[in-house]
Amino acid sequence: MNQSAVEECKNTKLDADQKEIMSLCRRRGILYPSYEIYGGVAGFFDWGPLGTRLKENFIKLWREVYIEGEEFYEIDCPNISPESVFQASGHLDEFTDFMTKCSKCGQFFRADHLAEEHHKNPDALDAAELKSVLDDNNIRCPLCKGELGDLYPFNLMFRTNIGPTSDRIGYLRPETAQGMFLNFKNLLFHHRTDLPFGAVQIGKGFRNEISPRQGVIRVREFNMAEVEYFIDPENTSHDRFSEVKDTVVTLLQDTPEKRTIQITLGEAMENNIITNQILAYFIAKTQSILVRGGIRPEFLRFRQHEEHEMAHYAEDCWDAESLTSFGWIEIVGIADRSCYDLERHMEFSKEDLRAQRKLEQTVKKREKYMEPNMSVLGPLFKGEAGKISNELSQLEPHEIENLDIDRGFELEVDGSTFNIEPKMFNFIEREVEVSVEKFIPRVVEPSYGVDRILYCIMEHSMEKRIDDGPEEFRIMHFPPLIAPYQYAVFPLMKKEGLTKESKGILEEIKRRTIGRGYIPFYDVSGSIGRRYSRMDEVGTPLCFTIDYRTLEDGTFTLRERDSRSQIRITLESDIEGIFEMLVENGGSLEELAESQGYEII
Repeated sequence: MNQSAVEECKNTKLDADQKEIMSLCRRRGILYPSYEIYGGVAGFFDWGPLGTRLKENFIKLWREVYIEGEEFYEIDCPNISPESVFQASGHLDEFTDFMTKCSKCGQFFRADHLAEEHHKNPDALDAAELKSVLDDNNIRCPLCKGELGDLYPFNLMFRTNIGPTSDRIGYLRPETAQGMFLNFKNLLFHHRTDLPFGAVQIGKGFRNEISPRQGVIRVREFNMAEVEYFIDPENTSHDRFSEVKDTVVTLLQDTPEKRTIQITLGEAMENNIITNQILAYFIAKTQSILVRGGIRPEFLRFRQHEEHEMAHYAEDCWDAESLTSFGWIEIVGIADRSCYDLERHMEFSKEDLRAQRKLEQTVKKREKYMEPNMSVLGPLFKGEAGKISNELSQLEPHEIENLDIDRGFELEVDGSTFNIEPKMFNFIEREVEVSVEKFIPRVVEPSYGVDRILYCIMEHSMEKRIDDGPEEFRIMHFPPLIAPYQYAVFPLMKKEGLTKESKGILEEIKRRTIGRGYIPFYDVSGSIGRRYSRMDEVGTPLCFTIDYRTLEDGTFTLRERDSRSQIRITLESDIEGIFEMLVENGGSLEELAESQGYEII
């Protein structure tokens, strides 16, 4: 961690750091290093039984906002894409980090990581600027102190072959976004050809990191949840912005002063700090999801990208960053991708990826079309000439614009490819009446790094306590709906009567809460205190304990994680209402006791 991050973290009031979190994750089945029995491979982790539940619960919250709330369309696309997709998207040329090699030990390093202690944002530097920082500060190999070589770009995509030969090159996707752009025509048709609309995809992304580090913060395979919101570029307003305009956010603007301010989104728009109302709307949605998921709002900010660090497709971008023991970590990128993606795929694929808007009144305009020259096509292509002529005459003006008409181009007809030379066609102009205008949509993208978010939630949720004895206890204050288990059921002791009664109560609670997605845990191992501690450590909000009094009068205890207080209830109690207040609405046991007349013990 660089020194500035150390100083920031002194004031964070976080009880956790990476070592403690990763120790807990391994011990409690949240995260395991991948391929460990074969020595492991850096940059890969397995989500264990509890980690998988934590991940799926966060994704459920995410889906609730974007699919249920915003009514966006979810799709699922392959992890591997052909090379042409990434030629069009720019990833083959632009998706790189600068790498250097130690001349002594031969190890490779990501150059901006080596410069972190000497520049506030080395990721935004070009090769010459980054090399200057390394040289000026005499930075050498961190392993053997050898001299570092020149910097050169390294493409972060994993390359593979599609099929048994090397003729068809493919890449593992570095983002899920491209699948949504490639499906734009299908999605537009599904949405009745109207804008705006949103598409989402949740899945794996792959980046061949030069030097994976910081646990799950920088890995080679990771979980993403991305939104692509397609809009008319002439309209960046949002019809529901009024719902979020009073939301207070912490912004770090790309200005020379680099001031951090707290401001409402409405004020940020009025002061031209955020210029796109749709970007502002998604900043509000992002903050809501992250805070509901367990990110502490005092450790959350939105930082505007500097001009030099902006992705090749972006006009503007704000990162949601979370303060951790590593310093500020990017966990969500909210980018205005402009019209770049659809424009590029339209150019490379020759497909019409435009939407259309109705004009207020019909207008007349002259457009250029092709007129096939049959005197040339006929003798040259004979029986195929008619089909070629028909295809040429049906080319739309926008398609003609994308052809190299001066040197010739290839034309595909019924699966066959023909070389078309300039002498084979002429141009004619036609006057047409137009009632609609075609355009390439603009895209705003909130992109969530799920693994990073979950790590930050764990750091923000951990509390360490020391009670009467010397032993230290850890409590994970996960929001109840995010916790791997929503409740646990214990017999006080492993006795036949208690275990039988416990299993019966467990089944009844499950029956009465079915369909709500609650996952229970049943445990008879160890003392009741140890079992409570284990549940606290994995963030289980509620524990039901069946004791000898249960056998007498049917009452059993309900213990709340955060207060560690208890009440006694029966199966005749409003179990559904209890879960609704304590799990779904995040209420406290004290509030429940006051509203229902229970005595806290």
